[in-house]
Amino acid sequence: MLLLSRLAENLFWIGRYVERAENTARLLNVNYYATLEMTGRAREHWAPLLELTGGERRLREKYGRVDARSVSAWLAFDRDNPSSIASSVLRARENARGLRDRIPSEMWEAINRTYLNVCFQNEGVIDRDGLFEFCASARDASQFFFGIAFATLPRDEGWSFLRAGQMLERGDNVVRVLQTHYQVMDGQSPSDPTRRAVQDQRWVSVLKGASAYEAYRKRVQSGIDPVRIGGFLLLDEFFPRSVRYSAENLHDALTQIDRHHPGAHPDILRLSRWLVARLQFAGVEDILEREDPGLDELLGDFNRVGAAINAAYFQQE
Repeated sequence: MLLLSRLAENLFWIGRYVERAENTARLLNVNYYATLEMTGRAREHWAPLLELTGGERRLREKYGRVDARSVSAWLAFDRDNPSSIASSVLRARENARGLRDRIPSEMWEAINRTYLNVCFQNEGVIDRDGLFEFCASARDASQFFFGIAFATLPRDEGWSFLRAGQMLERGDNVVRVLQTHYQVMDGQSPSDPTRRAVQDQRWVSVLKGASAYEAYRKRVQSGIDPVRIGGFLLLDEFFPRSVRYSAENLHDALTQIDRHHPGAHPDILRLSRWLVARLQFAGVEDILEREDPGLDELLGDFNRVGAAINAAYFQQE
């Protein structure tokens, strides 16, 4: 039995929003505590994260400043920010509420519990030095939710849409993180030891934001190198948060969906297959080369897959 378009769309966006909440929680948590150990202007430290979530204009309009407190509130609690943890959890719950009779009760209970624990918090969390616990709670809640889905949701079309949304969001996020950090670098390789140490710390934060630090050090034993970090997060075939791994799982989910609609939307599989092939056969230099906007093109590939899914499955008359 084919899944109704509305239900498929809800499951797809639940996957995206829950994954987005986890990604924001990871990045905020790592970046907040890294800034406490670094010197320099606050804007320099927060610029990549603000760029990742839409820039600082709206933040300045609301808070009038860019510092650790305002950025943390904007990314954690502010419902005016569509990329904040609270906004992502709220939207995931809104989508899940319409599926209460179609998903296991444990999945609804998990997302509703997260909503109650996350969406009514405010800057008082920062005042009592509770941001780490808040972000860790949001991260763990996302993993708990997907763990329940993995253990209880039938492997039908609904599961495939949920998985597609999760993997699309994950791959998109990692590409954006790398894009913003390489833009900040702007090809510079600082010779000053102090600036080099700051740059290394920022790249350590990138790895920790993807829970990749230990895996990277195990795989790459030559220290902190931006190109090697980019290669690992982009192209590693075994690390579950790499862009390649996300793209391959996205393609698998779309292939499963196609079995319910055989041959109906060949463009989606063509786009996702191209994305996988590019990551399987490209070298890291092909993507990170300064003269060739490889990361922009890669992000565009993810966006085209997402747009094709939306047009094919969610906008049918």
